[in-house]
Amino acid sequence: MTTIDEIRDNFEILDEWDDRYRYVIELGRTLEPMSEAEHSAENKVNGCVSQVWLQKLIDHRDGGAPILKYRGDSDAHIVRGLVAIVLSLYSGRTPQEILATDAIAVFDEFGFRDHLTPQRSNGLRSMVERIKTDAKEALAEAS
Repeated sequence: MTTIDEIRDNFEILDEWDDRYRYVIELGRTLEPMSEAEHSAENKVNGCVSQVWLQKLIDHRDGGAPILKYRGDSDAHIVRGLVAIVLSLYSGRTPQEILATDAIAVFDEFGFRDHLTPQRSNGLRSMVERIKTDAKEALAEAS
């Protein structure tokens, strides 16, 4: 998976938004495919205009802090790319790291507020809220 720092570096190189959109779509193509069974109501993210699914896997390593890992998908190419960016920020992190990460600040840094439709921006927020809720639940279960 591409790291958020690699994505940030690539965004800095790409000046034109057409190129940035193509790059976001390309990131979406790197997502591991999800099966039909994983496209379930339980994994569906509400609040997104496009269909979005996030599957959570919790890795309890040696009694330490749980690690939340995600797989994601969407039926829209640009949104799949946005899912890939969200996963680069959050997947493979502890609940504390997830809760300390301000995804909206990263999205603003990338210029998404000015270049995504309000519906897509709301969808991004819905994905982030879903992951942060998962992190809070994992923390509660661990204590």
